[in-house]
Amino acid sequence: MITCVVHYTIDPTELDAFEKFAREWIRLVTKHGGTHHGYFLPAEGASDQAEALFSFESLAAYEAYRERFGVDPEFIEADLIRDRSGCVIRYDRTFMRPLMQ
Repeated sequence: MITCVVHYTIDPTELDAFEKFAREWIRLVTKHGGTHHGYFLPAEGASDQAEALFSFESLAAYEAYRERFGVDPEFIEADLIRDRSGCVIRYDRTFMRPLMQ
């Protein structure tokens, strides 16, 4: 299993748009074979930081999912939420593997 951790810097004035964007990506990851562990939004402290975690059974499975970016109409629509609102200022991804015991 491989887990993608996405670190976001968000515009706190566009939190509603970010939540709409996040719900769409939860749906898309799940629809295309991943397990979404949720988005983690500001509650206390910095109001411009958010995180997302989702897993695929392998890096190859993740790469098959990524092939849809910029091509699949649902993926394009989800990204338009981000692009039109400006809710995401920047993001970066880190891939991690679990250590269970």
